[in-house]
Amino acid sequence: MLKTENIQFVRNAAFSLQNINIDIKKGEIVSLIGPNGSGKSTLLRVIANLLKPEEGTIMIDGKNVHDMTKKEFPKRLAMLPQMHDHQLDLTVGELVEFGRTPHQAKFKKMSQENQSIIDWALEVTGLTHMRNRPLPSLSGGERQRAWIAMAVAQRSNVLLLDEPTTFLDIAHQMEVLELVKQLNEEFGITVIMVLHDINQAATYSDRLIVLKAGKIHYDGIPQCVLCTEMFQTVFNIDAEVHNNQDGVYFTPLRRKRGNL
Repeated sequence: MLKTENIQFVRNAAFSLQNINIDIKKGEIVSLIGPNGSGKSTLLRVIANLLKPEEGTIMIDGKNVHDMTKKEFPKRLAMLPQMHDHQLDLTVGELVEFGRTPHQAKFKKMSQENQSIIDWALEVTGLTHMRNRPLPSLSGGERQRAWIAMAVAQRSNVLLLDEPTTFLDIAHQMEVLELVKQLNEEFGITVIMVLHDINQAATYSDRLIVLKAGKIHYDGIPQCVLCTEMFQTVFNIDAEVHNNQDGVYFTPLRRKRGNL
């Protein structure tokens, strides 16, 4: 579904992505985790073609993203960035309409097909009854669902989410992640997201990719990635890892001496 080969991206003298090779299968949920400044969001922006790497290629469905037109690319991949303008003078329905922009001819009335997809995006995100609500009137969780609905309305095969639970309380964090899981399971959307909460990443992901200082250090299923060695070498902490019938999670014990 999505593959990067030997990606090199230099942000400044102090940081660069180095030799990034990932292969995302169709229908996977993959979370990028790692310390602050490890390159998680930068990698997501490179994949989304918002930043151009110095070297390497990014392929979606076997096609190089740099060979795709501006109209074609958003039909294959949608990205929801970390920060949104919550004071936009738009209703929920108007925001979701923007997701159909790549499919809509300029200066033409919204087609019936596009309107049906907007209705569908609102329905699957549980926002049909809020269609005419102004964005500033929504709670944090409701607003995040509205932005996800806009991304889903693109009908892309790949959805990138940069810290979709930031600034949300625990109940709304779970609500958003349950929605992401539902979209993946019911509609086969491949998801790559950046999460800070490692236990949530392990619970809602098929696979974890761990970055530190612009390099991939671990890549695998949560049960293999979450280990005491990973927490010591990547996060510089001692941690206790627990496995049970519900999955794997960790408890931090103490911060080790030295810098991350």
